[in-house]
Amino acid sequence: MAHVGTRGSRLARAQTAWVIERLRAALPDRRWLEVLISTTGDQNGSVALGSGVFVKEIEQALLDGGVDIAVHSLKDLPTDSTPGLTIAAIPQRADPRDCLVGGRLEDLPDGARVGTGSPRRASQLRRLRPGLQVVAIRGNVPTRVDKVRSGQVEAVMVAAAGLGRLGMPADFFFDPEVILPAPGQGALAIQAREGDDLASLLAAIDHPPTRSATTAERAVLAALGGGCMLPVATYARDEGGVLVVEAAVTSDDGARQVRVRASGDPAEAAALGAGVAERLADLGAMDLLPEITGYARGAPQGAG
Repeated sequence: MAHVGTRGSRLARAQTAWVIERLRAALPDRRWLEVLISTTGDQNGSVALGSGVFVKEIEQALLDGGVDIAVHSLKDLPTDSTPGLTIAAIPQRADPRDCLVGGRLEDLPDGARVGTGSPRRASQLRRLRPGLQVVAIRGNVPTRVDKVRSGQVEAVMVAAAGLGRLGMPADFFFDPEVILPAPGQGALAIQAREGDDLASLLAAIDHPPTRSATTAERAVLAALGGGCMLPVATYARDEGGVLVVEAAVTSDDGARQVRVRASGDPAEAAALGAGVAERLADLGAMDLLPEITGYARGAPQGAG
C-alpha cells in the first residue's frame, strides 16, 4: 500500500483522485491510499504567503516516511528543489488558461469589479482592460466564485484548470498568448524520495512535453527571483517538436510591460527558460517587479 500525501481542499483532493486513477491504470499491481495533510497555508488564511506555504508539511511527511508520494499543484512548489526529494512525474497538463466566472470580458462595463488574488492576473488584466476595477480577494476557488453570487464582485479571474477539476463552468477564457499564465499553471507534480524504487515507477505517468514546457516556465521564474507571488507570467508549449516560450513582466498598474518570446530544443528547456529571463532582465523587467505588498499577500496562489 502506497500512501499519497495531499492537502485537504476540494481541489487538492480532486487532483489527487485524478492522479491515483492514472496510477492504478499504469501500475495495476499497486494499491494507493490518500492521506490528507494540513499545511501552513491551509491553517492560517492570513499568513504572509511565501515560498512553500502549501507544500512544506507535505514534503516533511514525505521525508519522514509518513507518506510515500505527494501530489501538488506544480505552481505551489518552490523552484528550488527540496534536498532528498524529486519530482518523479509531471502528468499531462490540464488547461493552462485563466478564465472569468461571472461574465464575458467584452460584456463587463468600465468600473465593473473583477476579483483576483494574483498580482500577475491583476497587472495583465489592468493592461488589457484599464477601465475595470480589480479587487483583491482571497479564498479557495468555490469561495471566490461565491463572491460573484453574493454580489461582492461582478466577476472573478481564476485558473481554468482548477475550475474544470471541480466541475465548475467558466464564462470566458483568456487567450494564453494574451494573458500569459503562471509558471506551471494547470500542471501537477508528483514528488517522491530520491532513490526510492517508487520514484522510477512514477515515470509511467510522466508526460515529457508537459515536463519540458513547465521546466522552461519555472526556469524563467527561478532566474527572476523564484517567488510564486511575483507577477511573472510565462507560457511554454510544444509546436511541432519545437519548444516555444513566452514570458512577460507587467507593472502593477498595467501601464508598462516587457515581453520576450524564444524557441528551441525541448531537451534544453531549462537553458531556454533562463535565456528568456535574461532577456527580460535586459529589457528592464527587474525594475517592474514590485516588493511584496499587502495586496500581493492578499490570497493564496494555491487556492486557484
